[in-house]
Amino acid sequence: MLLQAGNGVRGGSPAAAVTKPTSSLLLTENEQLIGGPPSLMDRLTMREREIVLKQGRRKVLSRGQTIFNQGAKHDGIFLIESGRIRVFYSSPLGREITLAYWHAGNFVGGPEVFDSGIHQWSGVASTNCSVVQLPGKELRTLATEIPNLAIGLIEGLAFKGKCYSALAQMLGTRSITQRLAHLLLQLMDLYGVEDPDGVVIATAFTHADLAHMVGATRQWVTISLKRMQEKRIVLAKRTQIVICLPNILEEMRGQASD
Repeated sequence: MLLQAGNGVRGGSPAAAVTKPTSSLLLTENEQLIGGPPSLMDRLTMREREIVLKQGRRKVLSRGQTIFNQGAKHDGIFLIESGRIRVFYSSPLGREITLAYWHAGNFVGGPEVFDSGIHQWSGVASTNCSVVQLPGKELRTLATEIPNLAIGLIEGLAFKGKCYSALAQMLGTRSITQRLAHLLLQLMDLYGVEDPDGVVIATAFTHADLAHMVGATRQWVTISLKRMQEKRIVLAKRTQIVICLPNILEEMRGQASD
């Protein structure tokens, strides 16, 4: 399922789903990953947080602004204070696959959190964001001085490793149709708000966004959503998608054909 935290409407709440600070979003079938990674800063004392943030550089990013580029020189990590960051890999031919969407409380920029290697993927702000960059040299020193920070970094990297492994397993064992049905159901759980026509996914994801997550082309997603709409499984309402028949999506998630 998509990694997520928060209360969805299928649990009975009519209110908008609320994303917890450490939630994240990616394709995975590993139930143990639901809920997001531990927050890097939560285990620190107030004084330790002050010390860490003093070494950082706060940046405000607009939606669509690049944080780091695949192949560029690496320097430390970016701690997300607010907003949502998309991390993705680009093939030599320009094909993209979304690895994850990370929210406040997460950090991005790994896996080389200390060394000055090169980025293995790219990061871009999918909403307006505020981040704190912790340069690698300073972060290494902080990790030797603050054990809880070092533990937090290890836990965060271990979590990301499990997530990306689970993503590879999902891409290799589920059909595109299954993955799209899976994605729509989990977006409903994470962002769903009750609507007269069903459950509206109350955040904007373009067809290209969905395609990058399920490993398909934008055209394939557009055609598939059109077919679903013809069958009243979903409904396009302005820039949002309404899930009308989640039970049918559940059945599609369990099928193997495209």
